[in-house]
Amino acid sequence: MNARLDVIKTCKLFIGGAFPRTESGRSRPILDGDDRVIAHACVASRKDLRNAVEAARKAAPAWLNASAYLRGQILYRMAEMLEGRRDEFANAIATTTDATPAKARKEVEQSVDRLVRFAGWSDKFQQILGCQNPVNGPYYNFTVPQPTGITGVLAPSTPSLLALVTLIAGPLCAGCTVVAVASEDTPLPAVLLSEICATSDVPAGTVNILTGQRAELIEPMASHREIAAINGANLTPSQRTGIQSAAADNLKRVHLAKHTEDQWEDDELVASPWNIEPFVESKTIWHPSAT
Repeated sequence: MNARLDVIKTCKLFIGGAFPRTESGRSRPILDGDDRVIAHACVASRKDLRNAVEAARKAAPAWLNASAYLRGQILYRMAEMLEGRRDEFANAIATTTDATPAKARKEVEQSVDRLVRFAGWSDKFQQILGCQNPVNGPYYNFTVPQPTGITGVLAPSTPSLLALVTLIAGPLCAGCTVVAVASEDTPLPAVLLSEICATSDVPAGTVNILTGQRAELIEPMASHREIAAINGANLTPSQRTGIQSAAADNLKRVHLAKHTEDQWEDDELVASPWNIEPFVESKTIWHPSAT
């Protein structure tokens, strides 16, 4: 009797709530610690990025106009779904990185907690980033934060799940739709996260996740005029310079961080209202106060 062959997972892109294959037809193997192929990941092209931006643009009005309470509920639902599949995520991290099983499980638990934290901030950050301004005259003057628009996310190689969740959750909390490029070296957790998004009430197109080569997607993301902001981490100096130069063409808001693995665990550093602030614009409203 012939030995049974394993069915190797083909990890597709996540665009507009669907799982299409890459337009380029390219893929790369995902290896475990013993250099065995356990899956194949699509290598996204510029065209895939454009398709993801179009999906994010279509989803933007509904996500922007959703109540802060609803956005928080959806982020919390993502945390619930991630909690229910934490063993699968921990195994994916431990299998494709040098993390121990205990460390992988800790990263998943921190990712769940990170989503819960941003879910809590969704209807509270406005009081911190907004204000009532003192003015000379019979008027009320309010500053209110508004979502800046479609946000491009460039995730670092490690921690592959916690960093991606953190970089995505801030813009989502602000009311922005997201086009994310997953960890190039360990994309499997991001692929599983896209399945979480597809089954946790996230409106189609609100979150779009691409796998592939970061260097190939940075320039089109930075120069795309529909993308209003970029949230990236642990980029090389040349990549940072290239993003800032290309982003100047349409005045993108660029937020580039450089964190160690320990710093990704610090809620005050990476999950405070000041990590939401780069993805909002301040709208000032005047209203007569005299009767």
